[in-house]
Amino acid sequence: MAFLFFACDPSQQKEEPQSGEENPAAEGFDQHGSDEKAIAIANTVMKAMGGRKAYDNMRFIAWNFFGARDLVWDKHTGRVRIDVPVRKTTYLVNIHTLEGRVIKDSAEITHPDSLKAYLDQAKSIWINDSYWLVMPFKLKDTGVTLKYAREDTTKAGTPADVLTLTFENVGDTPNNKYEVYVDKSDNLVKQWAYYQEAGQQAPSAIWPWDNYKEYEGVLLSADRSDGKGPRNVRVYRELPDEVFSSFDTPQLH
Repeated sequence: MAFLFFACDPSQQKEEPQSGEENPAAEGFDQHGSDEKAIAIANTVMKAMGGRKAYDNMRFIAWNFFGARDLVWDKHTGRVRIDVPVRKTTYLVNIHTLEGRVIKDSAEITHPDSLKAYLDQAKSIWINDSYWLVMPFKLKDTGVTLKYAREDTTKAGTPADVLTLTFENVGDTPNNKYEVYVDKSDNLVKQWAYYQEAGQQAPSAIWPWDNYKEYEGVLLSADRSDGKGPRNVRVYRELPDEVFSSFDTPQLH
């Protein structure tokens, strides 16, 4: 099962603070093409979710995506583990270097061309699945142009400021567009809309972004009201290296 909708590539973001800003833009963010109101709202979102420092300090995140696969992400090194039971496949990849190992149907992939294709696939899975989890932290990401669209209400009736994200030469699907609904009362993202093509008038899909919980001082949305997206999110300060180097299924609690 694949849900590869999203253009933003979190691996391209440089998260080091710049000039003392509390929420510095990633290198390559379209500062000049974005508008000040949208940027200001993006900064309030970051603060409401726990802040850039807390998010950067968070290291290991594990989650299930749509009931189809399990991921573990080492944010500090780029190591990612993806287990896809229905395909009997496990990917162990570093999304920065694209080095790693893959096993499918109990046989490790060793042919260089085949291995590269599987590792590229692993990165695409991670781009998609991690964006479903941490998108609000990526509003000022590499290649993003951020615009204030309008005031509106979510499907749940929540008054919101709507931001538009478009992309330039990043990720797997740079022609996508997203609208992000930011709750006026608590500055949290509560809904998002997906446009397969930036020029289309109506969204291809609209989903809630709700059921926030705190993990190590950071708010994340999971186990959402529509049953889609990330589930069973866990955050760890430490994990054994074997999680990212062994095909044996880790016992994470």
